[in-house]
Amino acid sequence: QVHLVESGGGLVQAGGSLRLSCVASGRTCGTCAMGWFRQALGKEREFVAAINWSGGSTSYGHSVKGRFTISRGNAENTVYLQMNSLKPEDTAVYYCAARRTHIIVLHPGSYDYWGQGTQVTVSS
Repeated sequence: QVHLVESGGGLVQAGGSLRLSCVASGRTCGTCAMGWFRQALGKEREFVAAINWSGGSTSYGHSVKGRFTISRGNAENTVYLQMNSLKPEDTAVYYCAARRTHIIVLHPGSYDYWGQGTQVTVSS
């Protein structure tokens, strides 16, 4: 079992930045692909970004491309989401997810482990 814990959410004004962190513990996840998803109130969970196990391959949702950056920390159990130029429509609970293979996928149903989520609120 892999346990994921997100941090770094909060309230920020439009145009501001936040950096989310996700730390994995428990069973090693060195070859896991990692992803970030978000879910706004009353909406379906949306793909935000994903990164493969080496950090050499990334993918982004259309609405965040060019503004958000996903990266892996030096420790294999950490992944970050740098969010710049935030907009009110970015307001959501952000979830970190991991899947047992190294291949990036965009569908939330393909991820095996999930964190509890961290709230991001962007004011206009």
